Amino acid sequence: MRLRVGAAVWLLGMVLYFAPAQTQGQVITAGPDSVRVPVVPADTAAEEERGFFLSKWDKPAKAALFSAIIPGAGQVYNKAYWKVPIVYATGAVLTFFFIDNNNQYQDYRVALLRRVDRDSTTVDQFVNHPILGEARGTDAINNLRYRKDYWRRNRDLTIILAVAAHTLQIAEAYVHAHMKDFEVGEDLALRVQPNLLPLHTQPGNYTPGLTLTLYTRTKK
Repeated sequence: MRLRVGAAVWLLGMVLYFAPAQTQGQVITAGPDSVRVPVVPADTAAEEERGFFLSKWDKPAKAALFSAIIPGAGQVYNKAYWKVPIVYATGAVLTFFFIDNNNQYQDYRVALLRRVDRDSTTVDQFVNHPILGEARGTDAINNLRYRKDYWRRNRDLTIILAVAAHTLQIAEAYVHAHMKDFEVGEDLALRVQPNLLPLHTQPGNYTPGLTLTLYTRTKK
């Protein structure tokens, strides 16, 4: 009988020992008072890791992303609303020049193709032009080709400027977001002083210039 009771007590102790631990908290009794330390469940921690990706980005990265998707959105995010009309005015001007240059290019391209196709039934819009008309012969064809290439280069240049302007407004939103959190204290100062700068192309010769030194004042 005692053996059975001892075995039952031993079995109950083993069950309690290997029972799953509670995830609500842990009691620490190393001090005068007991302290309950919360333990985050595994599924909650995993959910936080799988959160929205923008929540892990800083403000400059978010501003750059918004400007890349919608021009001017980064400036709105930085609350620099007065810059938005500048962004869209620049875009409107570049769009106007792109359309105008492309229309001019297409007109001269079509006229050149019709002029050299050796088909008398196709007449271009510059057939009676004093400089580009058929009466000028080869000179008119060369002028058509020159003007076609000229407007094509202008159109391509407008595209390059549009890409540069878009990249610039992204960079501006990124830098502005950085500078908003940058604090300039009273200890930061700028010193401007004259200096002689050596000429690398002419060793031993110097040219007058200015030296800008950014430093922090030491407190006494």
